[in-house]
Parts: sequence; structure tokens; C-alpha cells
Amino acid sequence: MKLLVIGSGGREHALVWKLAQSPHVTQLWCAPGNAGIQQERTEKTGKPVECVNISAEDLPKLLAFAQEKKIELTIVGPDNPLALGIVDLFQKNGRRIWGPNQKAAQFESSKVFSQNFMEKYGIPTACAGTFTVAGPAKAFAASLGGKCAVKADGLALGKGVLICTSVAEANKAIDEILVGKAFGAASAKIVIQEFLEGMEISLHALCDGKTAKLFPTSQDHKRALDGDQGLNTGGMGTYSPTPFLSDAELKKVGNAILNPWLRGCAEEKIDFHGILYPGFMLTKTGPKVLEFNARFGDPETQVYLTRLKNDLVELLDASVNGTLDKIEMKWSPMAAVCVVMASGGYPGSYAKGKPILGLADAAKLPHTKVFHAGTALQDGQIVTNGGRVLGVTALGRDLKAAQAAAYAAVEKICFEAVHFRRDIGAKAFYGVGTAA
Repeated sequence: MKLLVIGSGGREHALVWKLAQSPHVTQLWCAPGNAGIQQERTEKTGKPVECVNISAEDLPKLLAFAQEKKIELTIVGPDNPLALGIVDLFQKNGRRIWGPNQKAAQFESSKVFSQNFMEKYGIPTACAGTFTVAGPAKAFAASLGGKCAVKADGLALGKGVLICTSVAEANKAIDEILVGKAFGAASAKIVIQEFLEGMEISLHALCDGKTAKLFPTSQDHKRALDGDQGLNTGGMGTYSPTPFLSDAELKKVGNAILNPWLRGCAEEKIDFHGILYPGFMLTKTGPKVLEFNARFGDPETQVYLTRLKNDLVELLDASVNGTLDKIEMKWSPMAAVCVVMASGGYPGSYAKGKPILGLADAAKLPHTKVFHAGTALQDGQIVTNGGRVLGVTALGRDLKAAQAAAYAAVEKICFEAVHFRRDIGAKAFYGVGTAA
């Protein structure tokens, strides 16, 4: 099979790395890719993965490339192309593509849509309101004592959420997002959710329109600094599995979310083929969904795909074809930890083009994989090219061992002004709650 992966981050590197292992794959391209992706080779043919200089949002050029190369399956990594309707465009032109169509992608592209959907179909979620003007929004925030999450309706690179603990903070957040349009078009509407306390966990489920197969749990670390301090980011690290739910409890939580979600999709005629990724909070009154994503998480993908034992091509094929019910997902019993190494200043402004040293040394460590996110090749040297630069991922017999292995690899790598959290996985040992 000839495959095309769309995207350029750590999630896409993990997808390419896993897909390249499949005996079904003869040739693999990634648009636009990164310096790490172009170092991968397909195991069946030994051919290098080719990076193509086409933006993930340039849908006409991506379609033309898929047609020219006779791509047999395109895999979409990021949220923006899905929201723009890349799946609809490819399908209209007779090309097989994996990911939710534009209507189904609304679960992520519109927080207002997903909040209304959850309330309509009885999916456990936070008390919330949706607003287009500041006055009623501020009144609602005040009714919550200012303890709330103010969220831009549209896509904002994982940064469109401001956590507030007072009325003054909430009013400032509402003015910043709704009035000041901090996130551009994504700020036209906002959702204000009550402040939930508990342990936040990520779930993923692979869907084929009628069946949803649940992944093990993982836990993302959104804040930039140790101890969940600092600004929200796209994710500074993750680990899997978490110790907070037994297998039986995970199944129960999954059913509480996925069963009404599947029922609602059927009623609304939403044909969802792809990954549904609910972030949810384990509260004192039970699990509550904070929001939905409609694609693989980043950096959750890095820990999931290092643990996945199935052939990923076969899973994605079944998701496209509607035959997931015939497949059993298999996972390694080992734990995985991913530590994100970021550019100084991220998630604010940061410099690019800083040489990265030590990658070869880290690659020699057992059960370790360094996934590239924001990297580029410049005069034969791999340099930084984004906010999140690397996702250093390691497996271990248990979480302690995986954590130690990941940080051992991190210590071998350096670039100017690098920063990373030193507490990825700590909540698993100390049970420190988060709130959103």
C-alpha cells in the first residue's frame, strides 16, 4: 500500500513510525513532515519516508498529490484539515482517507456544538453556558463565583482555554477572548464551564461509524511548568496507563461516555470514522467530560503507539471500512512515558534554528524513541523549528522504570534555551489532582 500522512508534529512522527512497521506498506509520504520523519524507512521495502513540502491546510495541493501518486490511504493527523473538510474533499474525489468528515469534526472544531450535544444526549459533563456577548457571560461566571474555565469556541492550538479562580479573573478572560478576539475567529463564541476538581485523564476511542474501541488511559500535562504551573500548552508530556481506573472502572466510564455518544451520532446522522478523544475529570460525583477532540492527542499518540501491538494499518482500514467489530485491540503490558522538550519561551514567542545535540546518543538507549515535533534539517544539522521540539518516549516494565528511562534519554539531548517539565508521571505516584 502507498500511504500519505498529513501533518508535521510529534503525533505525525509517531504515526509514520508505527505505519512504517506494517508489512502492508510499500511506500510512505508525509506532508509536510519534519526532520525526524524523513529518517524513517518502511520495514517491508526499506524505502525512506519522503517529506513533501505541502502545508497540512493546503487541501487542493494535498488532493492533487494523492491523485498523482495514487495514494491508497491518507491519514490525517491535525485538527485544522479535518475542520476544513479534507475528508469530504478526498471522498468526493474517490480517494480513501482516514479521519472524521467536516460534520463529525465539529466535536472538536466547535466547543459550543459539543457542549450542546453532551447536554442533549446525557453525556456527563460540567455545568456550562455558551455566549456571544460579554454581559451575560460575566453574569454567568459570577453565578459560579468566578471559578470556571473560559473556552474559545473554535480551534486554538490547544491554548484557547483560560482557567479562572475569581470573578475578576473570569471577567478578564471573557474580555480577552470574546471582546479582544485573542484567538481570532475561534473567539466569536465562548463556552464557560464550572470549575471541576479531580483527576484529569485522557481517553481515546477508535471509531468506524457504529463501533468504538476504547484505548487504555493516559494523562496529559498541559501546563508549561512543574506542578501544573504556568500557561496552557499543547501538552508537555504524558504517560500510559494511569493508575486511577481499574479495567472494570475504565469500561464503565467508557460506556457512560461512548454509549450515549454513539446513540447521539446515529440520531444526528453523524458518520464518525476516526479517533474520538474525550478529556474527562474524575470528580467526587463521577466522571465528567471536559471537551472532545476528533483526532489523536499529541503527545498521547507517542505513548499509545509505542504500546500498541496491532498493525496500525489494519486498524485504520477497519475504521474506514466499518469493520472494527471484527478486531481485538492488543496492548503491551509495559508502561510508556513521553517528555516534551520545548523551545525557551514556549507557549509564548521563541527562537528557531537552534542546533540539537545528542540525538544519536539518546537513540542508542533501549526501549526509547525520540519523536520529532518542531524540527528541521538545516545545512545537514537538525535544528529547532517549533515550540514543542521533541517527544522523548520510553517504555518500562512499570511506570517508575519508564519515567526513569525517558528522563535518562532527555539528559542526553540539548539545545539552547531548552525547557521541559521534570514531573511527567508524578501524579501517578502522589495522586495530585488537577482542575479545569
